[in-house]
Amino acid sequence: MPVLHEELQEIYDEVLLRNAGETEFHQAVHEVLDSLAPVVAKHPAYTDAAVIRRLCEPERQIIFRVAWVDDSGQVQINRGFRVEFNSALGPYKGGLRFHPTVNVGIVKFLGFEQTFKNSLTGMPIGGGKGGSDFDPKGRSDAEVMRFCQAFMTELYRHIGEHTDVPAGDIGVGGREIGYLFGQYKRITNRFESGVLTGKGLAWGGSQVRTEATGYGVVFFVDELLRTRGEGFEGKKVIVSGSGNVALYAIEKVQQLGGTVIACSDSSGYIVDEAGIDLELLKAVKEQRRARISCYADERGRSARFVEDGSVWNVPCDIALPCATQNELNGRDAAVLVRNGCTVVAEGANMPCTPEAARVFGEAKVGFAPGKAANAGGVATSALEMQQNASRDSWSFEYTEERLAEIMRGVHDRTLATADEYGSPGNYVVGANIAGFIQVADAMLALGVI
Repeated sequence: MPVLHEELQEIYDEVLLRNAGETEFHQAVHEVLDSLAPVVAKHPAYTDAAVIRRLCEPERQIIFRVAWVDDSGQVQINRGFRVEFNSALGPYKGGLRFHPTVNVGIVKFLGFEQTFKNSLTGMPIGGGKGGSDFDPKGRSDAEVMRFCQAFMTELYRHIGEHTDVPAGDIGVGGREIGYLFGQYKRITNRFESGVLTGKGLAWGGSQVRTEATGYGVVFFVDELLRTRGEGFEGKKVIVSGSGNVALYAIEKVQQLGGTVIACSDSSGYIVDEAGIDLELLKAVKEQRRARISCYADERGRSARFVEDGSVWNVPCDIALPCATQNELNGRDAAVLVRNGCTVVAEGANMPCTPEAARVFGEAKVGFAPGKAANAGGVATSALEMQQNASRDSWSFEYTEERLAEIMRGVHDRTLATADEYGSPGNYVVGANIAGFIQVADAMLALGVI
């Protein structure tokens, strides 16, 4: 990684020393610090009051045992996490991830990113993240319920609508949120709807929450294209993943006139030059929870399944990585550039490696980092919190317009900040600085806490 500004390098060296082995966290911190040299020069108070050092240390890290019984009567042990990273702007807000790869370093990287992402939305929410190394894949509904109940039995004491408001993430959808909320209600004897977001519409959820992250990425790209006098019409798009974010990114791209020709899952990817049949893809992935190869089998001659290789090998105009962290490396980025890709927007959290981001920057590709481009999910979670607080429920159309308005604001704030600090058109620099300054100013106002 490139050497940082002297004061920032000292802070980063401390992060490496205090958080040994947490490579994703190191990567996320370095990416933000790499943008802050002009901020430190202009605002020495941020270093004088150790604001940056404090921002790199979570306010609270919670690790706990989750013991539960599977369908065969065997006791299973998992580990649960909640990292409450920063509450300068409001209660901690961020998802829960259930996946075998979850560890404290992953959760810290996600919580750190979430702090700046939430700041960019302009909503009064802090940053946090949590989860478990539990894998819901292949588990029965009864097993998932028992795990969620055991997980919430510990977590409940650390959360609340004015303290920490979790949501879903990878492996945590409507089913899991329902079981978690039910156990919270059971333990506390309170229908505190604002304690979790991503709830079902019948019991306090928000319209557009399911679609929000995918829609938000596309709204952001639409604004980016407008700065170039372009739109989605006639554009070929590829999307990695086929989960919630990917599916609704595909849906919104199609609504805006683009053609999504490829998407993927962990088994491989599909190419459909005629354009992805979204209803078929949803049936395969949401209803049947089948592998993506089933799409190609049922779609017919226009589609093919590729087991080996990378979805980034497919020529396109726009690429939307929507699967997981570090899925798109420097080699993949070079292939995309060579094949004519002009815009990349991160639907997942940090899906592009630093080398990939460097390649895009050198090639003048419009590159939108996740803390800006995928802020739509948490923005709509904050809208759900507003509705819960007022005992109100908004229409799909009104909520979607609020989401679009927030994403336009994120885009414009990011672009304007990049200009102000001498990096016109650099969305990475703009997002990092804009997100940082709002949190840092709040921390200065609140004193040393």
